[in-house]
Amino acid sequence: MKLTSPVIIENAHDDSIWTATWTLAPEDSAPILLTGSLDETVRLWDHKKDSCIRTNTGHCLGVVSVAANPSCRMAASASIDSFIRVFDVASNNTIATLEAPPSEVWQLQFNPEGTILAAAGGGSASVKLWDTVKWKEIATLSIPRPEGLKPSDKSGNKKFVLSVAWSLDGRHVACGSMDGTISVFDVTRAKFLHHLEGHCMPVRSLVYSRVDSRVLFSASDDGHVHVYDTEGKTLISTMSGHSSWVLSLDASPDGAAIATGSSDKTVRLWDLKMRAATQILSNHNDQVWAVAFGPPGSSLLASVSDDKCIAFYQYS
Repeated sequence: MKLTSPVIIENAHDDSIWTATWTLAPEDSAPILLTGSLDETVRLWDHKKDSCIRTNTGHCLGVVSVAANPSCRMAASASIDSFIRVFDVASNNTIATLEAPPSEVWQLQFNPEGTILAAAGGGSASVKLWDTVKWKEIATLSIPRPEGLKPSDKSGNKKFVLSVAWSLDGRHVACGSMDGTISVFDVTRAKFLHHLEGHCMPVRSLVYSRVDSRVLFSASDDGHVHVYDTEGKTLISTMSGHSSWVLSLDASPDGAAIATGSSDKTVRLWDLKMRAATQILSNHNDQVWAVAFGPPGSSLLASVSDDKCIAFYQYS
């Protein structure tokens, strides 16, 4: 896989862009990029025209996560205003508004069927699951408190949850914490299964392989990318190369590569067979908060940054 030189959209938002995901246009199923920003908006982008389709308002503080439902034209955005806004992609009509305590929603992800929305629960050291029909909270997946730790012990804050991911088969949810641990849950039983260890700093991004339900990728402030066998509870490999925090990662639809974004201002493309970076792209001039591969068949990758720019790449 090789990325082309990107098309850059400058000043895509009025402030830092923190999150990005792809969805499909309702009218023709063309890929659309959704971006969320510190400027409190979610914007929809046509990558072919390099233009903004619409700006969605509704939050009163910065947007930290956007997620697209894979089975319908629905998306959700989370903000540090403590609200999750679920909206229709075509009309921007609000479908549901979910409230959470302050600092309790840092990342959103729909399950592969689109029937459940997972929200990484911040200081509650948990992941909350919401039914996408009635928008009722159906489960809270809580990270077990270490033995001997009192409820008032401040060291519990180290389990602050920053990231969340669904396995390809929808059976498992993984979440990454401030202390570098990754927790894996059985969704059907709402049961904690085990921790995955190896990172020594916050895990800000997680994604399961799009071709293997066992394989999980993680990105951490320790500068490393890990590949885990989540069922065997083993670390398969470690990939290093970024000179600072790895803030984001995504897996390619064909399972051959991952892309990462870092506070070192670069995007890197990693070949999973070689277990090495094959391309280093320096098109941003500030931290890269999100990278996102497009839908299968689109051959697209996007990255967003504190520099307020979007970079659209194609690959072959």
